[in-house]
Amino acid sequence: MNTTEQKIQTLREELRQHNHNYYVLDNPTISDYEFDIKLKALQALEDAHPEFYDVNSPTLRVGGEVTKNFNTIVHSHRMYSLDNSYSLEDLQDWETRIKKLVDGDIQYTCELKYDGASISLTYENGSLLRAVTRGDGVQGDEVTANIKTINSVPLQLKGEYPAKFDIRGEIVLPFDGFNKMNEERIANGEEPYRNPRNTASGSLKLQDSAEVAKRPLECLLYNIKADKLPFETQFEGLALARQMGFKVPEAAKLVGSIEDVFEFINYWDEARHDLPYETDGVVVKVNNLFQQDELGFTSKAPRWAMAYKFKAEQVSTVLNEITYQVGRTGAITPVANLEPVELAGTIVKRASLHNADQIEKLDIRVNDTVFVEKGGEIIPKIIAVDLSKRPSSSRSTLYITECPECNTALERLEGEAKHFCPNYNGCNPQVVGRIQHYISRKAMDIEGLGGETVALLVNEGLITNYADLYTLTKEQVMPLERMAEKSAENLVQGIAASKQIPFERVLFAIGIRFVGETVAKKLAKHYKTIDDLSKAGIEDLERVDEIGIKIAESVVAFFASEENRTIIQRLKDSGVQLEISAEKLASQTNKLEGKSFVVSGVFTSVSRTELKKLIEDNGGKNVSSISSKTDFVVAGEKMGPSKKEKAEKLNISLISEEEFLQMIT
Repeated sequence: MNTTEQKIQTLREELRQHNHNYYVLDNPTISDYEFDIKLKALQALEDAHPEFYDVNSPTLRVGGEVTKNFNTIVHSHRMYSLDNSYSLEDLQDWETRIKKLVDGDIQYTCELKYDGASISLTYENGSLLRAVTRGDGVQGDEVTANIKTINSVPLQLKGEYPAKFDIRGEIVLPFDGFNKMNEERIANGEEPYRNPRNTASGSLKLQDSAEVAKRPLECLLYNIKADKLPFETQFEGLALARQMGFKVPEAAKLVGSIEDVFEFINYWDEARHDLPYETDGVVVKVNNLFQQDELGFTSKAPRWAMAYKFKAEQVSTVLNEITYQVGRTGAITPVANLEPVELAGTIVKRASLHNADQIEKLDIRVNDTVFVEKGGEIIPKIIAVDLSKRPSSSRSTLYITECPECNTALERLEGEAKHFCPNYNGCNPQVVGRIQHYISRKAMDIEGLGGETVALLVNEGLITNYADLYTLTKEQVMPLERMAEKSAENLVQGIAASKQIPFERVLFAIGIRFVGETVAKKLAKHYKTIDDLSKAGIEDLERVDEIGIKIAESVVAFFASEENRTIIQRLKDSGVQLEISAEKLASQTNKLEGKSFVVSGVFTSVSRTELKKLIEDNGGKNVSSISSKTDFVVAGEKMGPSKKEKAEKLNISLISEEEFLQMIT
């Protein structure tokens, strides 16, 4: 390494350390002036010697890169949502559930839940490789150029670190920085930003990273994900993250009981008002990673974590009008149109009233003064009526009897909370909603086609169902509003590409009532083709794992419709995947059909996730806890003694991973 290169490297290391001291440790060791002098010296050297360019140089923090389109990136480790709790009883119920599934004492890591924009950072060989927004948890938008401008995000790590890993956190905007930004906007005659959270989230999608660099964003990290981790607990992971140079809040605490958890919650419910950032609760995690692995995930959330939400802010306002919305399934949702009021940093104008029973229960009426809160700090809801302010002329609310869109008489089935419009094919919001669901990310994920464009296509008479999408031409869609030739080409190409989406996602996309992602996978795996599924009766469907009477009746009703059968045939004729691929079928057998398995312990030849997949691919069923209905326990190292004892007591076969693998070969 020559003298110039050595000088550049030395300056970079110095600046990284000073940056860490200032933005992460809050303990600067040089003045801002001295820092700027060093930064300018490095910039001059880099300009004179472009051969020593470094994508993660401290000089690039100022931004300047313009991103026209944000690439969609699939997360290597899914970003799950968290289940919420609101009381000590909720947390005690959660603890009772998890203690049935894991052996030994359980410790908990308590962390504050910061209210910002979720982010996943990927590092390789100690350097920031990419930054991706949460998106839908499966995939998000790459915003690397914008994240690099945030000074508390290390571009180069310190000390020891895994070769490649993801680390998750929140991008937040401290109150001081938010207030200064608003002071400047007001001085310039501009509208002030509403709240720090939305401003932080919006900053990530600005096209010019130089604009992002002007915003005093911070990144608070809380979770490391990798195939192999060099630590055994969540709390150790937080400590390692700090050593690598990440800003990890010091508020996190390791405790030994739910009572200790609640003590942490009670303290921070008051003390949070002195924090420099917005917080809306506490996240409680099982500390031991092996126990986390044992507990696993539901389809939406980890079983080993729970978010406790602080009591929501409440305000009162006047209900001006009740209107009614029609969903894609025909379900009617009453909506309260409110006198605008500020709540938790945003202006609230509308709130869901859920259904007729809720309106009757609270006796909600037009012109009432109502109390509104944000459920989970996100969705506004009316929780009560201030009867002392009710006008003397007030009249009880009469729920509508006809669809507000097509005037069809509404129906309410026995046991259902909502009213429905039965005009399945003639009610515009239902038609638009079904097609919007079909093209959505978790369904067909059609690139170049959004919800607004779907509405335009329906309103212009170009499509009346999702099968019509596959006959669209560029010439047909180009005259649409805001549709240039290139975007029209992208739309048609995106529709064509969706023909490769696998059967289980197509089955979710076609919108059979009660058939969500998980149910669609189970039905696709069991029936293999849409033809076999369409012939199944209610009793046959109920024999499928976790398929109940409501789902079975809904599936049968869907295929009983001649119009639905015609649409499915058109999808088939268009080349949409309506059966499991030959490759997938080849990897599946019925060798374990009718058998249920509990997987417990640490395994060597395959991972726990791979083992569970092998069970499902061979027709078996994974269950989380041992019962008399369990057929086998696949026992690895570190299997808990109480699980082993319970299995032996119930005469359930304990098999090793080698014995299991022999069963499927």
